Amino acid sequence: MSDDSSVTWRQVATLDDLWEGDFLGVEVEGEEVIVVHLPGGELRCFQGMCPHQEILLADGKVDFEAGTITCSAHEWEFSMDDGRGLNPRDCRLFRYEVKKDGETILVGVPQDGRLRRLRHKTEQDA
Repeated sequence: MSDDSSVTWRQVATLDDLWEGDFLGVEVEGEEVIVVHLPGGELRCFQGMCPHQEILLADGKVDFEAGTITCSAHEWEFSMDDGRGLNPRDCRLFRYEVKKDGETILVGVPQDGRLRRLRHKTEQDA
């Protein structure tokens, strides 16, 4: 986690909007993100567009038992632990900082110019 000076915290939902064992796609400062509320209360937040063809991940499947997020278009699969690609392995999701403040869910938007949406590169992109 970074210090609070390198991110701007934005409210994205409340705990009433996002119960444990559920997920939500929202827009934050022009970027789609997916917020996941794990059983047990922990929150995770990742870029909301699949790095393959920029399909909304909120339209896909979140499997809490397997700990995966799967894109609805081509079934690309990502770890809910850290956003790393599981299928295929040569990709990943950008992970945002996320926290609770009382009943409010906040996402930390980087203010250091870091890329917030990772894109899978292919030979055609070269």
